[in-house]
Amino acid sequence: MDRLQAMETFVRVVESGSFSAVAREQNSAQSMISKQVAALEAHLGAKLLTRTTRKLQLTIDGERYFEQARRLVAEVSEAEATFKRGEQELKGLLRVAAAVGFGRLVLLPLVQSFLAQHPQVKIDLKLNDGFVDLIGQGVDISVRVGDLADSSLIARRIGTARRVLLASRDYFRQTPGDTAQLRHPQDLLAHNCIVYTGLTTGNEWTFIAGAGANAPVDTQYTIHASGNLQTNSSEIIRAAIISGMGISYSPTWLFERELASGEVQILLPDWLARPVPIHLVSPPQRRNAAKVRAFAEHVAQHLR
Repeated sequence: MDRLQAMETFVRVVESGSFSAVAREQNSAQSMISKQVAALEAHLGAKLLTRTTRKLQLTIDGERYFEQARRLVAEVSEAEATFKRGEQELKGLLRVAAAVGFGRLVLLPLVQSFLAQHPQVKIDLKLNDGFVDLIGQGVDISVRVGDLADSSLIARRIGTARRVLLASRDYFRQTPGDTAQLRHPQDLLAHNCIVYTGLTTGNEWTFIAGAGANAPVDTQYTIHASGNLQTNSSEIIRAAIISGMGISYSPTWLFERELASGEVQILLPDWLARPVPIHLVSPPQRRNAAKVRAFAEHVAQHLR
């Protein structure tokens, strides 16, 4: 039995709460994962887990051993970084999570450049616009755009995302008469607004008057946006805007190419949005791993 591998497997089974989830992570059979944990229990002479049809539960011995095993696995991960020809050589699997649109448009090029620098690292890129349980899914580091809820995770703010009101030229070609003229956030009530439901603010769009707005500077104005489409997918927002379906209140990184070409235009540029923070988030036991630190610095350097 490879004791270190068995310990790593045991730790992941506890974190994920499932033998099958760990089997998928390791591209293995569930029976093999179960055998590794059973072999570890036999080696220790103690029962670590009790299994029911609904869940796994740590025994008293298992609780004590889990904390020690998790700490040791983290220390071994930290020791993965060796030095070769005077340069740090990183090895192993790195699990990274992000929202779908951000991952595809912003993070993927940084993943590519990081892998070019560290050819012995493999990255499992998990993209999801919904909530991701970093500990349960074994994620080492996540890029999160937006305000963070209080948690035991370790967060590092690395920048902000600019959020703007925008629509494609095709949308205004289809919009009749004077309704195409936008001068104040209230004018949006006559337009088809596409709402991203992944934000805690829902369909509340808040604007702050800038120097050129037709209101005193720093005046806040909130509307309840409405339209015939709402979605929790940033990719759907992007596709709907480009196809001329309506107006959205979105980060500029989602439309960088289209904004540069003029296909998509910023509306009400003198009415500003509160900048949205970008954080790197890691479980406490993984933040000091060499490859996690290196990836975090690589991303922060480019997004700062």
